[in-house]
Amino acid sequence: MITHINKQLNPLLLKKLIGILLILTLGLLLANIAYGQDRTLTLDEAVKLGIQNSKVLKLSQAKIDQAVSQYNQAKDAALPSGKASFGYNRAEIPANHLALGPTSFNLPKSADAYLGIVSLNEPIFAGGKYKYARESTDMLTKVSRLDADKDKDEITYDIIDSYYNLYKVLQSKKVVDSNLKSIDAQIHQSQRFFDQGLVTKNDVLRFQLQRANIELNGIDLESNRKIINYNLDILLGLPETTQINIDQIKEADRQIGPLSGYIDTAMMSRQEVQQLVLQSKIAETNIKSVRANQLPTLAASFGTYYVDANIDPLPKSGNYITPVTVGLTFAWNFSSLWTNKNKVSEARIQRDQVSINQGIVADNIRRDVNNSYENYQAAINKIKLLQTSIDQATENNNILESKYKSNIASATDRADAETLLYQAEINLELAKADAGLAYYTLLKSTGKLNK
Repeated sequence: MITHINKQLNPLLLKKLIGILLILTLGLLLANIAYGQDRTLTLDEAVKLGIQNSKVLKLSQAKIDQAVSQYNQAKDAALPSGKASFGYNRAEIPANHLALGPTSFNLPKSADAYLGIVSLNEPIFAGGKYKYARESTDMLTKVSRLDADKDKDEITYDIIDSYYNLYKVLQSKKVVDSNLKSIDAQIHQSQRFFDQGLVTKNDVLRFQLQRANIELNGIDLESNRKIINYNLDILLGLPETTQINIDQIKEADRQIGPLSGYIDTAMMSRQEVQQLVLQSKIAETNIKSVRANQLPTLAASFGTYYVDANIDPLPKSGNYITPVTVGLTFAWNFSSLWTNKNKVSEARIQRDQVSINQGIVADNIRRDVNNSYENYQAAINKIKLLQTSIDQATENNNILESKYKSNIASATDRADAETLLYQAEINLELAKADAGLAYYTLLKSTGKLNK
């Protein structure tokens, strides 16, 4: 009987176990996706992802939408204005007897009145103020779009900067791992030599100390990697636990033209320059708008009235009147001829400030482009020099390795040669990344980062 029960229970237990295993496996997969996801990105993919998820750019778009709305409101200001109203009034007249000399009459004890008004007003001429308002708000909309372009460039550059910084850390970690393997081999060999009595204990300790220094450098690099990786996750809109791997960067020695060409490009493409051109036009339009205050205005109006003195609000023949009015209104605030001049002066001062600011911005752009240009050239020259240093350090390391194995060179000389090669390798990787970032910095200084 017991055997029979076991045969019945075993399939049920097996199904339950399989179900539990499937649930655990699915949970682990989801946990890996949510919390332990690794992602390899190219630079272009990172920039595209960051732009799509940028909260700053979404705010910039909201500002553009606001500017467009203000422009539409400026256009609406020139449309006819209309108004309709309907009111009821009741008058109680306790003293309703009037005596005017020999004549007297009595008013009713109470009276009702209904008054309805519909009116339309259309400005015919307002000194051009509506036109200037539309022009100003249209140019302000363009300024907002340039602000958004500038924000996009800043976001793009921040992503590129973080991407290259992460690349530098990851490459440095590779060099650290490689050197740890090499120093472990040296420690093993020096320990063997020590056992044979060929070297002293101090020689072994020197290699162990060198390994400890390399490990300390690795700890700092890992801490920096975590910080940069976290910040890049935020920039790209990725889960904060995503581990980003950098796709191999193949940076060629890009040929660049003369400095003057980059400065000319910046003067045509930088958003600051284009914005100041628009601000100058806005200032000119503002002067015209202020001057328009001195001109007369002309407006057309249409109105119709419904007047009913009956207690019944429904119109009945003979109980109401409906006058209709059409008119032109000419108005001129001629006191503006002497009160408006200081406002015009202020508008001219604002225009002059924009002109002065254009010169300041132009000088800053020239300095910015020149600094970026020189930094890129210096980065390229540094790579060439470091490549030569690595060749020299590699040859020196090979010679001392051979001498150390032959017991000709000391452990100190051997460790120093390893350190020099290790440092040269790190410096070269950092210089390559710096050169790539310097190139994008040059593009940003010319206003061509996203073009």
